[in-house]
Amino acid sequence: MRTDELIRSLANDVPVVPRSALGQRLFFGMLAGAAISLLLVATMLGIRPDLGSAIYSFSFWMKCLYCASLGIGAIGLTARLARPESFGSRWYWLLAVPILLLAGISIGELAYTPPADWPAMWLGNSWRSCPWLLLLLSMPILVGLWWSFRRLAPTRLRLAGAAAGLAAGAWSATLYCLHCPEVSALFVLTWYSLGIGLATAIGALLGPRLLRW
Repeated sequence: MRTDELIRSLANDVPVVPRSALGQRLFFGMLAGAAISLLLVATMLGIRPDLGSAIYSFSFWMKCLYCASLGIGAIGLTARLARPESFGSRWYWLLAVPILLLAGISIGELAYTPPADWPAMWLGNSWRSCPWLLLLLSMPILVGLWWSFRRLAPTRLRLAGAAAGLAAGAWSATLYCLHCPEVSALFVLTWYSLGIGLATAIGALLGPRLLRW
């Protein structure tokens, strides 16, 4: 049998996979994990009592949009890395856009705040616990994404793991906004980003082990 005939005969037995299959699998994996993370926020941490009025404030949406924009970019990166194809680095820089925007807001805050108040603005009331709570909340989402990868075919395992960790950290931070009363952009830029970075590091560390196929 010729090579091309062998390929055709093997291809005849392969079912057609819908184009949306990858996105659906990642979505359901992340949604299942996010449901658990949301339950943890509601039962373990508690929803902030002033949420009804907080949703009209700039600081609330600043936090949510920063985290959600990182999450959208990270899940897009995760979807690309879930395929066994070459992947260029030309889109990586887009993930820096929300960070740079928040850094600009932070500089503006510092400019209009007396230097004596800078430490309080930077540390807030929860800097010791914030990154670790974000890391904890990211774990269900990260596990859900790892489950999604079981039927996918990533080839750059460490990078794919890091992208999944970044997505999990960013979306867990978005849910954490329902609890966190901190209002400073500098606080979010520092301690939220640290928690998201820890989740990214966990994903990169475990990716080669857990995403192997």
